[in-house]
Amino acid sequence: MKVNTKWQGSISFESTADVSGHTVNMDARKEAGGSGSAPSPMEMVLHGVAGCMGIDLCVIMRHHMDNVNDLELELDGDRAETEPKRFTDIQITVKVDGDVPEKVLNRAVKLSHEKYCSAVNSLNAEFTTKAILNGKEI
Repeated sequence: MKVNTKWQGSISFESTADVSGHTVNMDARKEAGGSGSAPSPMEMVLHGVAGCMGIDLCVIMRHHMDNVNDLELELDGDRAETEPKRFTDIQITVKVDGDVPEKVLNRAVKLSHEKYCSAVNSLNAEFTTKAILNGKEI
């Protein structure tokens, strides 16, 4: 898997993946000298974790997805104060509304976090997860 990332001026970049051909833009916040025209690279890291876990959850719970009305992941990442300002802690909240057994959701979150999510397992951060089913933490 490869990406080709090209400078777009200022401190903005366009990155294209060789496998899918999809392109994403990245930019820094205005406070960091960018124009804020696109997600920052660190935001893209959190997007990647959320997408990876979301896909895992759908695959692991595939026999229950017809009963899912809504599936949402909220990620909150804490970063180191000094360079490299890597993520040190990432809290993941998985919210599911629908008719899904608690044990199925808990198992799916655990399996994604501990085994299947390549994005989670590629980062040097502490992760905590919690699951909320129909508005109640389980």
